[in-house]
Amino acid sequence: MSETSRTLPRLVVTTTRVDDIRLLVPLLDSRHPLLWMRKGEGMAGVGEALRLEFGGPNRFVDACETWREVARLAEVTDPLASPGTGLVAFGAFAFSSTSALVSTLIVPEIVIGKRAGVYWITRISVATDDGAARPAPRPLPSARPLGAEYRLSLLPGQVKPDDYRASVKAAIERIEHGELNKVVLARDLVGHLPDESDLRRTLTDLALGYPDCWTFAVDGLIGSSPETLVRVDNGTVSARVLAGTISRGRDAEADHEAAITLATSSKDLDEHRFAVASVVKSLQPHTRTLITSEIPFTLKLPNLWHLASDAEGVLSDGSTSLDLIAALHPTAAVAGAPTETALAVIDELEPFDRGRYAGPVGWVGADGDGEWAVALRCAQIAENGDITAYAGAGIVAGSDPDRELIETKMKFRPMVEAFG
Repeated sequence: MSETSRTLPRLVVTTTRVDDIRLLVPLLDSRHPLLWMRKGEGMAGVGEALRLEFGGPNRFVDACETWREVARLAEVTDPLASPGTGLVAFGAFAFSSTSALVSTLIVPEIVIGKRAGVYWITRISVATDDGAARPAPRPLPSARPLGAEYRLSLLPGQVKPDDYRASVKAAIERIEHGELNKVVLARDLVGHLPDESDLRRTLTDLALGYPDCWTFAVDGLIGSSPETLVRVDNGTVSARVLAGTISRGRDAEADHEAAITLATSSKDLDEHRFAVASVVKSLQPHTRTLITSEIPFTLKLPNLWHLASDAEGVLSDGSTSLDLIAALHPTAAVAGAPTETALAVIDELEPFDRGRYAGPVGWVGADGDGEWAVALRCAQIAENGDITAYAGAGIVAGSDPDRELIETKMKFRPMVEAFG
């Protein structure tokens, strides 16, 4: 028995198919929700059967090794054998290896899922090998009315608008001097969640307002991300790269013009090219084939357009989704290019710890398959109710500080509106 397995519990996992589950969000805990959902489908988690925490430069490697051992020890009954059934963990990882915020994998006590017309409930408990009586299982959650409405404002945090413009200007000078090609700079908004506030209201607003995005809640990190970092399903891998942004037009004609402007913008195309190249470089060693979009397409969201490219391939080395987020993070879409230089510039020009903003968020199954998004359009909520939301913009040659500030305002909109 390995040293790791001596300290890890043996989980007992049972998945049962059930009748129609209408809504997931009303089943969640109001202050500690666990959610992964898109277009109304996904998984809701209740309670914690196991919590794993990681940190530092080895956080991804440690998570991979530990999860393999958790899955090896587990006793799983899963007649459905579908994505999201059986043993699963919800995860959120810090952006930086020096972050003070831990990266975590959380195995819920109960998972309620719905996907492609199939509905299930998974119960997960810790096995007892000493004959001691198990605690009574957590009762199945029932849909509960949402709590009272609340409204709050998110205000500039450590980086005020003028500070952000100055940082962007400094980054542009570094780029023009040839130090790097691109860097992503973020700023923060802060607020405070009133006592007894029901986070399910915020998640409902996000899910309804941005149905094509991944709406997530993991360990206080909540948001709706449009960017799939990686999806692994039965030996196949896929990713969606987003870089290049413009605001939606006020009417159909202006909206069409905005999309054309984005699709023909040399600045945005350059930014997108760096992001795609970083994803391809990271995935190619793990695939026999990797197909990417020849030219980016414009992706329409409720408040803005993105340049987007998809990548799909067949895995050749048995990599899990955790292995691949380790290989991919951080992409040029959230850090810059070259990566190490961009990270150094971020550390110099951003005065705050990004925490889990722009890190991987999603879920992993016992077989290593899973779905992970880049934690964008999000906020971290501390136990004391403090809220920190983040948004960033990619800075390249030709960037304009005022335009980049406006772009962050557009990207803050989902969280500002969901809370306000």
